Amino acid sequence: QMQLVESGGGLVQAGGSLRLACVASGRPSSVGTMGWFRQAPGKEREFVGAIRWVLPITHYADSVKGRFTVSRDTAKNTVYLQMDSLKPEDTAVYYCAADRQARYSGYDWADNYDYWGQGTQVTVSS
Repeated sequence: QMQLVESGGGLVQAGGSLRLACVASGRPSSVGTMGWFRQAPGKEREFVGAIRWVLPITHYADSVKGRFTVSRDTAKNTVYLQMDSLKPEDTAVYYCAADRQARYSGYDWADNYDYWGQGTQVTVSS
């Protein structure tokens, strides 16, 4: 079964940057979209960004647009989330997820994703 392993979380000051990585093993060829979600204590899990695997079209939540960038390295089976200009409101556990569909829509719905990583904590101090 496909496995996703995340890394790169940590503590950073407001205005700083972090890059998260998610390495996929046993990736089926049918997986078409990789997404990033986050969840803060007491809040619902929310969409952050997504990328199609073959044709790397990206989508972002309005709250992170212009600050976060999703990319992938096909040779390494890795998807990245580059986070710049971090704010305290970005503090959350960040999850990567894989969807079998290369979607034009619905990429922001967690229920559409079939595989999930364990999550990595990002804490932004003010």
